[in-house]
Amino acid sequence: MSRLPMPEIPLEVAPPPLVTTETRDGSGKDIAEVEAVAIAPVSKDEPIVTRKELWSYYLYYNGDNGVGPNGYSMTLFQSLATAAGYDPLRGPGSSCSGDGSSGQCVVPWGGGHKAVSSVVLVANGVSFAIMTLIFTTIGSAADYGSFGRWLLLVITVICWGAQFASMSLTSPDRWGVAMALYMIGFVSYGATLVFYAALFPRLARNTQHARDLREKYEKGEIPAEEYEVEESMEKNRISNISTMHSNIGYIFTLCLNLSLLIPLMNNPKVNNYVIVLTNGYWVLTGIWWFIFQQPRPGPPLPKGEHYVTVGWKQIWIAFKQYKKLPYTFVYLVSFFLLADGLNTTGTLVSICQNDKFHFSFLENTYLGLAQAITSTASTLGFWYIQRHWKISTKKMFVVTNVVTIMIPLWGMIGIWTTKLGFHNVWEFWAYNVVFGLFQAPYYAFSQTMMAELTPPGFDNMFFGLFGLSNRASSMIGPNVIQAIIDNTGDNWKGFPFLFALCVAASLVIWFGVDVTTGRRDAVAWAEKHRSYAETGMLVSDEDSADSMKKS
Repeated sequence: MSRLPMPEIPLEVAPPPLVTTETRDGSGKDIAEVEAVAIAPVSKDEPIVTRKELWSYYLYYNGDNGVGPNGYSMTLFQSLATAAGYDPLRGPGSSCSGDGSSGQCVVPWGGGHKAVSSVVLVANGVSFAIMTLIFTTIGSAADYGSFGRWLLLVITVICWGAQFASMSLTSPDRWGVAMALYMIGFVSYGATLVFYAALFPRLARNTQHARDLREKYEKGEIPAEEYEVEESMEKNRISNISTMHSNIGYIFTLCLNLSLLIPLMNNPKVNNYVIVLTNGYWVLTGIWWFIFQQPRPGPPLPKGEHYVTVGWKQIWIAFKQYKKLPYTFVYLVSFFLLADGLNTTGTLVSICQNDKFHFSFLENTYLGLAQAITSTASTLGFWYIQRHWKISTKKMFVVTNVVTIMIPLWGMIGIWTTKLGFHNVWEFWAYNVVFGLFQAPYYAFSQTMMAELTPPGFDNMFFGLFGLSNRASSMIGPNVIQAIIDNTGDNWKGFPFLFALCVAASLVIWFGVDVTTGRRDAVAWAEKHRSYAETGMLVSDEDSADSMKKS
């Protein structure tokens, strides 16, 4: 279905008012000025979010739940590679899972051989590197005109195509094709998450509730501090509800797949059918966003610039501004390392889980249901707690983060004993429950923290960097872990490195990021570069100062 491009509407960004509050001491004589509260500008040209638009936004994430590209595709790829591989202790032609096998499995690789677990990690590492190239090249370019609108559509269609192509993966000798399709699907899936998430700060600023709050603030009916808190709550509301819808979609998709997995469990192509069914559900729920999304284009692309190169220029200028946005960049760098550790931990646990359950789509579906149900309940629960007690986003993030970094610590135990540390069936059930209870809210709050620290009007640029920190971060972890596994033949030897990485990054975020100050810095920085709304280009500090003097 084709649609004509929407006309570009230039943003009108007004200077954000800096509101100061005054307090008196006990004598009533001394008046002290306290820290200013910065209010983000809102363009009145942007349409108010409609009910259909908001629900189509939620439904897109409902289908884009990762069951196919982030779950089943990896299991199918690892299964085919294992079936095509051999036990290195018994030599080529032997079975990796037959009687007397050592538990190790390798496939031919570059004139030699490589462990299947390492091949999966290599695929992930290369995929994350490709994501890095995508986000740095066209991430900030999505802020211009309607490019971001069509970019999400294109990468979504690519992901859909890769998933439907999985129907061709029916024999072990096609494990190389399975690897390629997994990587295409995984890269495009990661990109959809990033550019989807970049939409929500602008949506949150343009809901009817947010507009009403803004009107009350401008009329003086509510103080600046209250408006700032309520605006943050609105961002959390949309972020948490969209995450909840992703979890609901996860549950529904897994239940839907049982309608094939149970009656066709002996059919050799049942796994392929399941991936196609999963993808079909996403197509059905995701297409509506591209129909009901209203135009909120950014500034036009500057003359003489190109979408492929302008992103690098903008990112370079933005990075040079790190002293003006210290907390934003500390968070981005720290979250890069944290996400690297947690993403690689998830991949390593999935590898162990697939081995334990013999690549069973049915068993993985049951485990996924346990994770999805707890994820939905915890997302609603954490959001209720935050809304009821007005708890800050960072505090909620820290609570969920503490538990998630315990996962690689648990895996470390498996180095010294097989009684604990992801060696037993019950542990994988416990892992999926704990992951659901804390990891889903963790993702929601980490996304909201990025929205809090993002300069208004620069959403795609900074969410592109956030995507680099989040979805594209796992370049260090997979490469280090696959080298450890190749040298030791033990999957569990990778957990100590991942635990150290997660703890170090978490400590920096906990004690080194002030979200309130960072949000005010971001608004002030956006105002300083308000010419971006008219020219579409960031300027240096000197040029910005000259521009402000002239104005």
